Amino acid sequence: MSPVQPKLYLNLYWHMHQPDYRDTITGQYVLPWTYLHAIKDYTDMAYHLESNPKARVTFNFVPVLLDQLEDYTEQFKTNHIRDPILALLVRENLDYLSNEERCLIVDSCFKSHHEKMLEPFAHYQRLLNIYNALKVQGSTASNYLSGQYMADLLVWYHLAWTGESIRRNNTFVQALMQKGSQFTLQERHDFYTLVGEWISDLIPRYKKLQSKGQIEISSTPYFHPILPLLLDFKSTRDAMPFAPLPSCQTYPGGRIRAKSHIQSAQSSHQKRFGEPPKGMWPAEGGVSQAGLLLLAEQGVKWAATGEGVLTNSLYKSSESGSIPNRSEYLYQPYRISHGSNQIICFFRDDNLSDKIGFEYSKLHASEAVKDFIGALEAIYDENDSLKSRVVSVILDGENAWEYYPYNAFYFLSELYEALAAHPNIEMTTFSDIIAKTKLPLENLPQIAAGSWVYGSFSTWIGSPDKNLGWDLLCDAKKQYDQVMQSDVLNANEIAACEHQLSICEGSDWFWWFGDYNSSVSVDSFDRLYRRNLSNLYRLLKLQPPKSLSQPISHGGGDPALGGTMRRGQEGE
Repeated sequence: MSPVQPKLYLNLYWHMHQPDYRDTITGQYVLPWTYLHAIKDYTDMAYHLESNPKARVTFNFVPVLLDQLEDYTEQFKTNHIRDPILALLVRENLDYLSNEERCLIVDSCFKSHHEKMLEPFAHYQRLLNIYNALKVQGSTASNYLSGQYMADLLVWYHLAWTGESIRRNNTFVQALMQKGSQFTLQERHDFYTLVGEWISDLIPRYKKLQSKGQIEISSTPYFHPILPLLLDFKSTRDAMPFAPLPSCQTYPGGRIRAKSHIQSAQSSHQKRFGEPPKGMWPAEGGVSQAGLLLLAEQGVKWAATGEGVLTNSLYKSSESGSIPNRSEYLYQPYRISHGSNQIICFFRDDNLSDKIGFEYSKLHASEAVKDFIGALEAIYDENDSLKSRVVSVILDGENAWEYYPYNAFYFLSELYEALAAHPNIEMTTFSDIIAKTKLPLENLPQIAAGSWVYGSFSTWIGSPDKNLGWDLLCDAKKQYDQVMQSDVLNANEIAACEHQLSICEGSDWFWWFGDYNSSVSVDSFDRLYRRNLSNLYRLLKLQPPKSLSQPISHGGGDPALGGTMRRGQEGE
């Protein structure tokens, strides 16, 4: 009797992250993306699991994102809103706005993917047409717009950023969309109240899915720093041998800082989800031998990164200089160990992950699901061993959906339904792979440092503007260390400085530096990064250097999906 071919295990891994958009000195939110993605994407992603109880996936929630979700919840409780766009939604009289507020509304409330999030709504499109008709060179169009126009624009902006699951199930939202214009103050207030309810319910919803065993929730070092770069800038050269590095050569005290981000994330996760995370997605899938072993030292059982890292690592570990065919090495986890420390690492299937991120939005949902299932079946059919193949599909769980019709409602619904019913594919989680399947694991002798993007750190270091960003951070860290060694700050002031430093260490600022990104996005994040560094100096009771008044990067490119996502492999 021939042995039964083992099932294919599928890890769908949705990464949820937003950097801290708050000015920590004023408490004001500088950008609205956290709460907008909360009511659109985090609500929809929970809904799809609640609607498909046989589907199983893993979510990664970065602690700094959870901080902001809880902060918004508290703002609604106290009715003290520190996000200017959200506050304007319930401003009593919009006829008496300052010029700055009027510009903020018209500059903000058309920011979305127009094809999928604006053009389908005739009333919203009409508001854009009116604004465009008034845009005459040398004039300020917003001066000609009434308070009712501003009210309608604010409501439609938030309707467009409302999850498809809410639109289909909430009668009040449906009534607003059907009415289309002339929204009243009471309607704006009622809508605002619902936004607060949706946000406050998010963490409990995911916690309930976890308690049912339907999802696993992992974490990331707290403020999303790239651990290998905090530990050693020279790890860049594993994948980029000739890359120029920042002038400061190494980040001062980087190991202590990296360890702090890991431990803080574990404490945060324990508080929010009732247990420490078993696994972590290192920020940007950024790994190195030292970085993975540091995670292992802190009790992290598994991590995940990009396919390019595995390919580079196999070459680095190979004595012959050659590696097997892709299908023979990719579809399995590996053990990385040193002494008593070990961690299991999973690697992203770039092809399938990028199809969801970049390609399937252009197809009919049924076509896209058929293609995805067909690719998995081909991987299953190619397996002639008795060892189950493990496919890890890893991508941003929020930014892709605005490029899909209906926020990917049909795609995700049909995908989960097809996968859950498939006889040869089992949806699972990373910890279940480790704990239940008892797969024999191969050792990976050496890790070539890199990230999920191209298997390198080129997105965050190695160009003049990115290196300048690091040098400015290194200078601030040296000042931080000097002040910490003195007695000029009390305990609360020290904690505030450490918190601000952590924000500055996040990866997002460096992601956006670069001519390939749009000038609007680069300007937003450049300004916020320099504001964060300046605030760190102020909290240290020092004068910010004049260099922080000058832009670091300018942008000017037109990247796919607005630059919020990248492909795993260069040139695709």
